[in-house]
Amino acid sequence: MSVERPVGGRRRSAPASLPRRLKKALRGAGARLGAAFALLLLAAAWFAGAGWTGARDAAADALRFLGATAGLTTDDPFPDPVPTAGAVTVGVVEFASLPFVDGAPAQMMLLVDEPGTGRLFVNDLRGFLYTVSYDGGTVTRYLDLADPRWGSAGVKVFESGFNSFAPHPQFGLPGTPGFGRLYTWADTTARPSDFAPREGQGAHDTILLEWTAADPAAAVYDGGPPRELLRVEEPFRFHNGGQIGFNPRPAPGDPDFGLLYVGLGDGGWGGDEAQDLGSLLGKILRIDPLGSNSAGGQYGIPADNPFANGGDAGARGEIYAYGLRNPHRFAWDERNGNLFVADVGESVVEEISLVPRGGNLGWNDWEGSFRFISLRRGVVSPADPRGEAGFVYPVVEYDHLDPLFQPAGAAAVTGLAVYRHDAVPPLANLVLFGDLLRGEVFGFSADDLPDGGQDAIRRVLFDDGGGPRTLLSLIREKNASQGRRPARRADLRFGAGPDGQIFLLNKRDGVIRRLVPRPAPRAVS
Repeated sequence: MSVERPVGGRRRSAPASLPRRLKKALRGAGARLGAAFALLLLAAAWFAGAGWTGARDAAADALRFLGATAGLTTDDPFPDPVPTAGAVTVGVVEFASLPFVDGAPAQMMLLVDEPGTGRLFVNDLRGFLYTVSYDGGTVTRYLDLADPRWGSAGVKVFESGFNSFAPHPQFGLPGTPGFGRLYTWADTTARPSDFAPREGQGAHDTILLEWTAADPAAAVYDGGPPRELLRVEEPFRFHNGGQIGFNPRPAPGDPDFGLLYVGLGDGGWGGDEAQDLGSLLGKILRIDPLGSNSAGGQYGIPADNPFANGGDAGARGEIYAYGLRNPHRFAWDERNGNLFVADVGESVVEEISLVPRGGNLGWNDWEGSFRFISLRRGVVSPADPRGEAGFVYPVVEYDHLDPLFQPAGAAAVTGLAVYRHDAVPPLANLVLFGDLLRGEVFGFSADDLPDGGQDAIRRVLFDDGGGPRTLLSLIREKNASQGRRPARRADLRFGAGPDGQIFLLNKRDGVIRRLVPRPAPRAVS
């Protein structure tokens, strides 16, 4: 693996981003005075030795004060709450349980169907990959990323941990190029990397590994040490690796078949590299894990990637889409190929967006449909929403002050699943997503896509035989039976199984739940 530290393709340096944001947001009466005042504080703090971070925070405080006074900023762009009337209710059953580790429930992150070997895979943030039989009755630890057998090639799971994984579409098909190949995406200790950010603390690395099983159907991984494809140095501990995955729609011979999509957060602290095409941070990448035409020769860069042919000087050819803060989860619509992403917001707006090839999803110029203003104080500008061409704005979004997320006053979007089946009729043709913290689940039409906002969002509740409830309520009930304290948050994730089955994962009780038709009402005696 070669070491490369790209320096080209930067659209702007960090000190230029806040003044640009100030100038665009402060319009109308008093705009020039307000911008001048904030820029004066910025300069004063800089020359007083506060550095860029201190100067930025001083200007942000000035902007928040001036903006709030003039009605130019807000921390609540959606004062009307997410609709709760007419909520969809479906059935839910406990499908399987992952083992506790050191007395704590599994930190479940992702569940993926592997039809070639006829089982499900699910990972634990702490470095374990499990298989689950299709009936939920058998759970087996398949791989430990930190096993000493892997030597220096193994992963010392760090902070965010084992983020995601993806079996190759040909994992269980003998005689094919992808036979036995499985990819993992995890945070680990720092070493010389393929990509280094402009600034930061060099907190750790996020590493993409390829594991090759001799017999993919074996109960446990039986291959050798992994091959390292990509190593990215993370500037801070936040917003690191997101999801990795293969588009399930294409067949062999299709240009998108076997290409791996890789989500990377902005690295934390303001996301100044999300708009920088010379940086991998704040992007969704698209690579060929079996190719070799990348700079280090460990993977391929598809010729039809938007920046693969050098049209934008210094741009990384791996980039498929950019302008993301924390692309937590993504999923495809099997009917039309739409790719959706759940991008976690800063302090105000959470969003679900389409991801077109080469799309700029706006961060850190925009947070959802609104001009992003202040990192430190968490405000956006309500003026001229979705008002600049050239960006991809959300299909739905919601803010942190919605009553559903109180009293915590915090939110983080997750997902995703597009349900195109009829086994659970109320979910048919919905894009399903949720809020990671509270475990609230929502849906919106996959056929009539909204133009932002939260009016089209519909709440989803769960009935296990006792009437409609939230996921967090189910988790707390399970905690009581486990003799554990009731969970304060859910840490929700989604999984997709065979025949369109939808699973709900969480980090608080170790239970995988499956969505089913709602049970018939109990008879009244």
